[in-house]
Amino acid sequence: MYNDNNPRKTGDSDKGVRKAAMYVRMSTDHQKYSTENQEQAIRDYAARYNIEIVKTYTDGGKSGLSFSGREGLKSLIADVETKTEEFSIILVLDVTRWGRFQGADESAYYEFICRRAGFEVHYVAEQFSNDGSLQSNLMKNIKRSMAGEYSRKLSVKVFAGQCRLIEKGYRQGGPAGYGLRRMLIDEQGNEKGTLKRGEHKSLQTDRVILVPGPQGEIDTVRWIYRSFVDNRINEKEIAERLNQQGETTDLDRPWTRGTVHQVLTNEKYIGNNVFNRTSFKLKKRRIVNDKEMWVRADGVFEAIVDTPYFYTAQGIIAERSRKYSDEELLTKLQKLHQRKGWLSGILIDEADEMPSSSAYANRFGSLLRAYKLVEYTPDRDMRYIETNRHIRSLYPDICEGVIHRIQDLGGTVHREVASDMIVVNDEIKVSIVISRCFQTKAGRNRWKVRLDSGLRPDITIVVRMDEANEKPLDYYILPALDVEDPQLRLADNNGLALDCYRFDDLEDFFSLTQRVNIQEAA
Repeated sequence: MYNDNNPRKTGDSDKGVRKAAMYVRMSTDHQKYSTENQEQAIRDYAARYNIEIVKTYTDGGKSGLSFSGREGLKSLIADVETKTEEFSIILVLDVTRWGRFQGADESAYYEFICRRAGFEVHYVAEQFSNDGSLQSNLMKNIKRSMAGEYSRKLSVKVFAGQCRLIEKGYRQGGPAGYGLRRMLIDEQGNEKGTLKRGEHKSLQTDRVILVPGPQGEIDTVRWIYRSFVDNRINEKEIAERLNQQGETTDLDRPWTRGTVHQVLTNEKYIGNNVFNRTSFKLKKRRIVNDKEMWVRADGVFEAIVDTPYFYTAQGIIAERSRKYSDEELLTKLQKLHQRKGWLSGILIDEADEMPSSSAYANRFGSLLRAYKLVEYTPDRDMRYIETNRHIRSLYPDICEGVIHRIQDLGGTVHREVASDMIVVNDEIKVSIVISRCFQTKAGRNRWKVRLDSGLRPDITIVVRMDEANEKPLDYYILPALDVEDPQLRLADNNGLALDCYRFDDLEDFFSLTQRVNIQEAA
């Protein structure tokens, strides 16, 4: 790299003005090296060495842990590979601007793409020349490894801080849930008022705890537990009775078996604070942690359900779904087949004496494999029905998850009854489409996507299912302005034109919906 300590080689000044692009990135709005500061440092460097900056690629407020969501970097790489722009130099503040990846090779990969295409890469704030020498390569590798280690240590510190707050009884994010509310308290523990959905604390020293909600909701929660424990009414029947009475969830949605089950299994209703059930550290895939890894503090909130009722409910649920041996599971399935003459996931779930269909899918890899073991072969239509049934069951949970997350970030959101589209901040209409996976005769995975073009959504979120059609594989966030064809056919890899909209999760979409206060300077 060329800087004041490493002047340009003799003869470079005779080449005249050279054209360059600069890439700037910062992960938050509170960093010392804002994009403006980076740009100024790069422009000063360019002026010293007779370089003209003709284009700027910016990723503001983007984490360096992942390539996902970094449209500036994606655009730069696309232009480099197609050589559509008239520049030969890429100016970057330092090595860490590519990213603080946990694998140093990933950061090196993006520089390699640029250099392979014939572009020079200059690091304007580094104290070494990016000239391909052994010293330069060693320094870059060290810097890349240090950047990844910095993110790892920061993640450890943040997690440790969250654990300490959990153990002290403070709530760490997420909605309160039905029957509860979030109370804001100051550093002395004085209550400052309840937070509405989407509201957040404004002072770093403030904390959030859970408190009982309206009496009507508390009575409903207690009725759910009495019905389940004393009267042995299952979750599905409880949901049906609540809906018949006109009761709705905290999202003003009808009750389902799943929402009732959540009430029956969440320890917050007996005052316990539980954290780290799932992990999503360093932008890796979300994982479900074993109970030994959970962080908890018991009895830190005011309980709205008696402890004996709660643990009796857990015992009923555990007994109902206790671990059967493979032989016991298959015997039950075979008897059901003999009694009914056919099998399906719905039939299994509705049979009181049977484990859930998901238990069979998890144990044997899929329902179809379990069917095969009891010598039952459904026709192709049955397989299609099974897949569609499962996908339809996922749709409400995915929609509710999106709504919850947007509200947690301060956005307003509601669903249109007629179109079932999600309206964000009264500005953007979002359609969610789930695309099942199928295989061609050659064994290749394909996904067909039919967009709701007649409804004219501003953004369509395509949830692409995995090969087994059991869980989401990834997501395509498609702006209406960029997608003209209402029918798409996706493969495992679709080229940059489509895959630039592909994401491993929806966090980048959620960041677009977040409300930000803008301070005007006089």
